[in-house]
Amino acid sequence: MKKIISLSLLFFAAANLAVAQSFESPNGDLKMEFSLLEDGTPAYKLLFDGEEVIKTSKLGIALKEQEDLLANFEVESTSESTFDEIWKPVWGESKEIKDHHNELEVNLVQKENGRKLILRFRLFNEGLGFRYEFPEQENLVYFVIEDERTQFAMTGDHTAFWIPGDYDSQEYDYTESKLSEIEAKFDNSVQPNASQEQFSKTGVQTSLMMKTEDGLYINLHEAALVEYSLMNLNLDDENMIFESWLTPNAVGNKVYMQTPAVSPWRTIMVSDDARDILASDMNLNLNEPNKLEDTSWIQPVKYIGVWWEMITGKSSWAYTDELPSVKLGDTDYTQTEPNGKHAANTEHVKQYIDFAAEHGFDAVLVEGWNEGWEDWFGQSKDYVFDFVTPYPDFDVEGIQKYAESKGVKMIMHHETSGAIRNYERHLDTAYQFMNKYGYPAVKSGYVGDIIPRGEHHYGQWAINHYLYAVKKAADYKVMVNAHEAVRPTGLRRTYPNLIGNESARGTEFQAFGGSKPNHVTILPFTRLIGGPMDYTPGIFEMDISKLNPDNNSHVNSTIANQLALYVTMYSPLQMAADLPENYMKFPDAFQFIKDVALDWDKSIYLEAEPGDYITVARKAKGTNDWFVGNVNGNDARTSNIKFDFLEKGKDYIATIYSDVEDAHYKTNPQAYEISKYKVNSRSKLSQLSVPGGGYAISIEEAENSKIKDLKKL
Repeated sequence: MKKIISLSLLFFAAANLAVAQSFESPNGDLKMEFSLLEDGTPAYKLLFDGEEVIKTSKLGIALKEQEDLLANFEVESTSESTFDEIWKPVWGESKEIKDHHNELEVNLVQKENGRKLILRFRLFNEGLGFRYEFPEQENLVYFVIEDERTQFAMTGDHTAFWIPGDYDSQEYDYTESKLSEIEAKFDNSVQPNASQEQFSKTGVQTSLMMKTEDGLYINLHEAALVEYSLMNLNLDDENMIFESWLTPNAVGNKVYMQTPAVSPWRTIMVSDDARDILASDMNLNLNEPNKLEDTSWIQPVKYIGVWWEMITGKSSWAYTDELPSVKLGDTDYTQTEPNGKHAANTEHVKQYIDFAAEHGFDAVLVEGWNEGWEDWFGQSKDYVFDFVTPYPDFDVEGIQKYAESKGVKMIMHHETSGAIRNYERHLDTAYQFMNKYGYPAVKSGYVGDIIPRGEHHYGQWAINHYLYAVKKAADYKVMVNAHEAVRPTGLRRTYPNLIGNESARGTEFQAFGGSKPNHVTILPFTRLIGGPMDYTPGIFEMDISKLNPDNNSHVNSTIANQLALYVTMYSPLQMAADLPENYMKFPDAFQFIKDVALDWDKSIYLEAEPGDYITVARKAKGTNDWFVGNVNGNDARTSNIKFDFLEKGKDYIATIYSDVEDAHYKTNPQAYEISKYKVNSRSKLSQLSVPGGGYAISIEEAENSKIKDLKKL
């Protein structure tokens, strides 16, 4: 570890200042200037290669029933420091992460009342992070934030990849438009969801990806969202200024604070190369180090599940169709007639366990195993599940013993139906139940409006709950994969048992009408900036009507694209989401899903353009094996890559899973070909990717006996 700190104190004699202080990123590409405006309002601007990226933007906090922390500030002092270290994540895209940044701390005081505010800025080579800090003080102890007035003033009418600003959902397809077009396109960008509430026709969510006319890539987001509410952005489209918009609670308040306290980091990434945005570790570096002493039980997981058949409507979560309502503890399911569609039954689950064991999967997820699914949704029902009582046809102990005999783990499912208060009442019992029956991980869900009524998925109260559930899970050595929760903001560094999240429009929506074919070329620039996503890829049967004649949805992807997602959509928790019988129709393509790694020594971003294409190479942890994934957008394209990431002087075998020439996500999605080549660090590849297509490559170090008949690439 290397840490160098230099301090400089700066005092000001006047309030009317153009520039109070500036500092640069370690490589000098980025420069931030801090200033106080004439009325004592703190402000900043950001430059890249000497040109403005963020124009002068105001900072401050509006308080409820107290004088605001917006203006009338003076600078007491500033200090600068430099930080440079390498740390090792428990799991991740790389085995080591470098944290190198310069820091500026600005200590402000409102002279009339003596209240203090600290602004902390950190410049990395790829961007800026800053936050508000509220030190312990007599004149500011308890307070309520009415609004956070953080501005991001744009320099032009940039192209943006955005989803509607919302207090409850991120499950939207992305819209690509100019900033000035957001309001006109807003209504068409809103797709229906189980719980949603927009706040403005110019409101958007972070992570917000933009591109300027000059070819600069800008990303706005937040890091370390703890004991605060989620930040959306609201655009003043006349002046091209984004301002933070916090999610309120049931009575309209944004954040309750007690000093000492800090806000999340507000982040701005900037580069003239889109690959730098994907490769950035800034979000992780702005989070606190790992707080779990023992992490030996935290392991990446490749799994299958009793899930897709319910999503498509082929099967049912519910045990019976006879009950108009359910009261746990009173309803006797043994007196009802099973509907014959309930997928979470012992015999069927054992078939999945057999498939997992045969093909080398770590675990099996089962949804719909517990009582209560008959009237779980939309009733504003508090006590909807108890998370421990199985249906009559689900033998918890028998399944556990059978899975153990096959060397397969089971993944628990906790759907809360948004009833957070009920879930917290049952958490200890539920995790103890998991420990008893050997479940190392849980997929939790928060579908529907939050209970207590009026709270939002992204308000401070719910955000405190999500972290509480993760911390409580760590006490029981349980890994958490939270769906419909708040988007991740790098907390996986601090609590690495948070092994996955959904918090975006995942594969399930391909069965709910489909997603845009370029959706997966945008998500790594947006949702994945904060952490991995349980996207549930691996669908081989694109025509959903073949599973359920009443469902005419279509998966807008080719098989080659689905394979590539295991590399481009990083997650240590990867699902082969389709039905086992569909994999058996294409066993040679299924081989890639079986082979692809979950944890990595190194990741290299070979090609990237948001909305168009992404090509990533990753080196499997502790091996010399590499995997490459390319996902393509709406238009056919030829991808050109080099294999210079391979160790020089060694030969490898590359197995390429690619689209055929007439493949297409809509008309010919299952058309692919597999080819093998001898490759080395001097090899190059020119490969067609069709609309909604891509390619995947597995690369293993070669033995001479295996490559003598292979063509050299």
